[in-house]
Amino acid sequence: MAKKAFKSESKRLLDLMINSIYTNKDIFLRELISNSSDALDKLYYRSLTDKKIKVKKDKLEINISFDKDSRTLTISDNGCGMTKEELESNLGTIAKSGSLNFKENMSKDEKVDIIGQFGVGFYSAFMVSDKITVTSKSVDSDDAYVWESEGVDGYTITEGKKKDIGTEIVLKIKDDTEEFEFSKYLDEYELKQLVKKYSDYIAFPIKMECTHHELVDEEKKEYKDTKKVETLNSMVPIWKKSKSDVKDEDYDNFYMDKFSDYDKPLKVIHSSVEGMISYKSLLFIPSHAPYDYYTQEYEKGLALYSNGVMIMEKCGDLLPDYFSFVKGIVDSEDLSLNISREILQESQAVKLIAKNIESKIRKELEKMMKEDRETYISFFKTFGVQLKYGVYNNYGVDKDKLKDLVMFYSAKHERLISISEYVSEMKEGQDSIYYASGSSVEKINSLPQVEQVRDKEYDILYLTEYVDEFCVTAIAEYNSKKFKNVTDEGLDLETEEEKEATKKANEDNSDLLKDMCEKLEEVSEVRFSNKLKSHPVCLTTKGDVSIEMQKVFDAMPNDMGIKAQTVLEINEKHPITKKLKTLYKKDKDEFDKYTKILYSEARMIAGLPIEDPSEISKLICEVISK
Repeated sequence: MAKKAFKSESKRLLDLMINSIYTNKDIFLRELISNSSDALDKLYYRSLTDKKIKVKKDKLEINISFDKDSRTLTISDNGCGMTKEELESNLGTIAKSGSLNFKENMSKDEKVDIIGQFGVGFYSAFMVSDKITVTSKSVDSDDAYVWESEGVDGYTITEGKKKDIGTEIVLKIKDDTEEFEFSKYLDEYELKQLVKKYSDYIAFPIKMECTHHELVDEEKKEYKDTKKVETLNSMVPIWKKSKSDVKDEDYDNFYMDKFSDYDKPLKVIHSSVEGMISYKSLLFIPSHAPYDYYTQEYEKGLALYSNGVMIMEKCGDLLPDYFSFVKGIVDSEDLSLNISREILQESQAVKLIAKNIESKIRKELEKMMKEDRETYISFFKTFGVQLKYGVYNNYGVDKDKLKDLVMFYSAKHERLISISEYVSEMKEGQDSIYYASGSSVEKINSLPQVEQVRDKEYDILYLTEYVDEFCVTAIAEYNSKKFKNVTDEGLDLETEEEKEATKKANEDNSDLLKDMCEKLEEVSEVRFSNKLKSHPVCLTTKGDVSIEMQKVFDAMPNDMGIKAQTVLEINEKHPITKKLKTLYKKDKDEFDKYTKILYSEARMIAGLPIEDPSEISKLICEVISK
């Protein structure tokens, strides 16, 4: 039979594996065992819901054998098996197209195992073998088929012979090289250690015929080697074990295997709950965002089990969107195996579990923030945007649950702090939580309005993420202290004497300011101000939409027509004010030029574009040359 070619991207990625780019070759056995476990899980679950399938759980198993002479390693199971079509779809294409780009974008010095990360676990076997032969018979078919490949040249699928349902994978192990001893995968002790390290939690027995050195004559001290089949794994799911019996390494290995990550989790949350609904949960907070986390393809959810049998791989109803980054497992004896996705959404038991899990995650994060700030900062830099999104999503319905978890950069401390920490350090008489928005700390520092607030020795929260201002707007206030944008036209930090002086200056020059406003159609008002220190002008806003919010709306694909209502404020004490007054009386054309230049300056400071930069450049040159 003619060989079928792998798809081009699959072929290229497969070539990377065959040429041993990846550093941890050992994981191939973990991947193959996990595939076998999935096949056994599927078969057992179907036997509980399909009366035609007769299966006893204690008869389901995974077997490992090896032959040093032929250099073959065999992994087999009596699970659900695969049809010809399933062999084609499952083994003919490497599932995730993003994996190649991920690898190519990594630096040459970066050594990262991306195999599990992208769902190409089966193909990891090509790192250690020259040829793979898969013989499988599906529970839904009377025929068996053989999938065979030596790598990038392609694969064949032919009819085969297999008495019982299940799958057998035979690897032709590579010859040893100076760089790597492949023969270790044909060593009994090594294989036992790999199973114990990576697959001890697998719920089905992993069996292998092992050598036993037995004493046959005590007087003569004679020993005899015999062969006995051993079960290599404990078979107790890790989430059902007592915390005291599980090492950190066990949690790490389970997480990296089960959730196809290439790094250890940042936090492990292991719980056992008894009450109206009893369940065990094992939750993980990743140390980094999955490659597809901020895409539409990402699917949140926890694996849901009923007494050790998987009901659903990703139950989204168990996690709120703002905790969608959490991975894990929930196992409850109080749930029916026949529960459907539709019934799950209405299940009071699931809703109660979800409520408890949400509370547990939140409390663990609050504890981490207080007791392990460095770890929390690492977490927040990765997933903080998701928490902030949760604050303002659904009109802020969850803001009280999350407001103590969000952090912002403090101008005073020059690091991230919580809102609670800001409020606890507020000066006597300070009734507002001051914040400023911008694309970076440096740009916010240069805002004219920041100067006045810092001069009063008030701390300012710097909001540098696009979600930040929407987040604080949703929170609105904390411990009766309201949030106040330093660019708001009603900042109100002036003394009564300063206010009166400003009022008089605006009244005395009302015609001048009105004329400027009429020439600048985009502003709602032009006025003199005493809030500016060294800067000549600034833009402030009226209403609920700030300049930074407008930037977010402007960046959206659909024009929402939402604009900030801006005010041009001119420093009444700056020399430019005297110049404006003189020009207004003596040279209206020159006055108009200054008006345009000052407004453009204010827009640049605020990070807004100038409609006609060439015109402004020309005006500046004209003014300077005089």
